[in-house]
Amino acid sequence: MPDLKLLFLQMIVILVAARLMTVASRFVGQPPVAGEMLAGILLGPSLLGRISATAMNGLFPPTGLGPLYALSQLGLVLFMFLVGLEVWPREARPSARAVVLTSQASIVAPFLFGGTLAWIVYPQVQTGASRCLFVLFVGSAVSVTAFPVLARILADRKLTNTRVGTIAISCAAVDDVTAWILFAIITVLARPESHNTALTWHFTILAFYILAMLFIVRPVLRRLFPADRPLGPGYFGIAMIFLLVSVYATEALSVHALFGAFLAGAVMPKEGCLEAEFRRHLEFVTLAILLPLFFAYTGMRTSFGLLNNAWAWLLCGLILLVAVASKFLVSAACVRASGMPWRESLSVGALVNTRGLVELVILNAGLDLHILSPSLFSMMVIMAVATTLMTAPLLDLILPPSCRVAMTAKVLGQRTWSPVAPSRDRVASSQVLRMG
Repeated sequence: MPDLKLLFLQMIVILVAARLMTVASRFVGQPPVAGEMLAGILLGPSLLGRISATAMNGLFPPTGLGPLYALSQLGLVLFMFLVGLEVWPREARPSARAVVLTSQASIVAPFLFGGTLAWIVYPQVQTGASRCLFVLFVGSAVSVTAFPVLARILADRKLTNTRVGTIAISCAAVDDVTAWILFAIITVLARPESHNTALTWHFTILAFYILAMLFIVRPVLRRLFPADRPLGPGYFGIAMIFLLVSVYATEALSVHALFGAFLAGAVMPKEGCLEAEFRRHLEFVTLAILLPLFFAYTGMRTSFGLLNNAWAWLLCGLILLVAVASKFLVSAACVRASGMPWRESLSVGALVNTRGLVELVILNAGLDLHILSPSLFSMMVIMAVATTLMTAPLLDLILPPSCRVAMTAKVLGQRTWSPVAPSRDRVASSQVLRMG
């Protein structure tokens, strides 16, 4: 039997720390997700464990983290469903040269640079994965862009209807979809149970599942959920059953449950007020209670003390350097090559460089699959936090308020990310966009 008294005490401490760090992050101009990420790390061995290992082990004993882990995974499933809701396929169909070039470069360049670094350092790192799998995972992890936190920053800086906002959010949407497809493939390769049958068969079934969700299940859901009808308890219950079925199906296919949650959100109907209704039902519990538990659980697994020599800190610096250079600089150069001014190009680069919560989700999965060692996991967490923290200050430096006022929305052959539909305007100010 789980110790409910201990679980409730853990939740109290985690939520209080998260709220305090959220207030602090707002005070210094950072998105709330940055504060929540730091709160989780501070409650782990990196700070609380150094101050008092007895206090940390008493509050978070290794044998008492099971219920906390279960709740954090539920929070992740619901969050990835919300992220999937945010991805509108028609808005991820860039037609302008700048968007096409940048979206491809912001995926390919980090994947190649991150994969190259992983190939070089593989003999020096302790990982239970093969070299090829390790290279694929690190390349994919470095390629991630935090779609939700990026959208929140655009809304806060009033850049949603600008060329910068249109290009950045389109690239983030493409990156999100691509990253999760790559993650699904890596999960199949990493899980031992998938090796009992031919990998070709696994990938064929996975491809069929994705196509069935897009072209069979999605039209059925549109008929099942009328756009002009409020989302009552019955319809909401059906949606949650569908989410759990999708999560179970991907787990049964040896693909991570989070991919199933993301895909379920992506195929749900979003017309009318349906998207806003789904978010209204899920946001507060997911963002205010469950996700802070995930940050704390991540903090329990992150220990800066594992970086106890010059080589470890050098590798950590190289990971951060590769992550920033391959996303920020390459993306900015591609936007500049399309004819946009340097100031706007650098702004797009700074925006797509943010990793946020999506990165932590993938890193935790990598640790669970034994692709990352605990020390390498800590290095990658540092990279995720650093790239999230640097986004807002970089954007303010490159694009001060006077420049933002002068910028006008330019639709690059497509509808801008903040369209005239009221439901999409609500998305820009949605709480889920805060979480990245």
